[in-house]
Amino acid sequence: MAELPKNFDFQQGEVLLFDKELDWTSFDLVQKVRNNLCRAMGVKKLKVGHAGTLDPKATGLMILCTGKATKQIESFQAGEKEYIATLKLGATTPSFDLETEEEQHSSTENVTEELVNAILEGFKGEIDQVPPIFSAVKVDGQRAYTHARKGEEIELKSRKITISELELLTYSQSQVTIRVVCSKGTYIRSLARDIGQKLECGAYLIGLRRTRIGNFRIDDAFSVDYFLKNINQFVTN
Repeated sequence: MAELPKNFDFQQGEVLLFDKELDWTSFDLVQKVRNNLCRAMGVKKLKVGHAGTLDPKATGLMILCTGKATKQIESFQAGEKEYIATLKLGATTPSFDLETEEEQHSSTENVTEELVNAILEGFKGEIDQVPPIFSAVKVDGQRAYTHARKGEEIELKSRKITISELELLTYSQSQVTIRVVCSKGTYIRSLARDIGQKLECGAYLIGLRRTRIGNFRIDDAFSVDYFLKNINQFVTN
């Protein structure tokens, strides 16, 4: 975990790296940081934004920008991402992760380490990917997850994404852990679904951690708890 430098000027603009906790939304993190900074600085308003969301069931690196540094958000969002993802094999969920209950089960007896590696090779490079229906993609002016939670059937269009690295880290017949380096707009949940389909047993995401965005790494991030405990030391009034 990185230590906070002194003499932050949050009004002028700072780039902050956080290790997002499990079950927090990206908005939860922004709101927590903004509210506590405003209180510590004695101001009513402070511009704070994030450069790329993380699902509630994911942890890891998030970039928050304050003040004039929010102008850099778009360039940060365009950066290459790295994730460590754990997939459960032999089952699926509507959201492709732990947000919803399992709905289908299949045998994994024919899944081998060699087969998994061969399947992963097929996902490298530029591919077409369909986002999850439980996502923030807009359909008819509403987020896709709004339609999904109402039980409405929607069809999302595929997008071009690039997976530059895809590595099998651990293997068993019930779950695998992979390292993914990918472009902006990649849904790791959709990748989990697609890998499960290719393996013909189904799969969904049970763990996800973002470890890099462009040149920013999780090793340089700090926890929200550390930030909040030390916030008064680093506010420039």
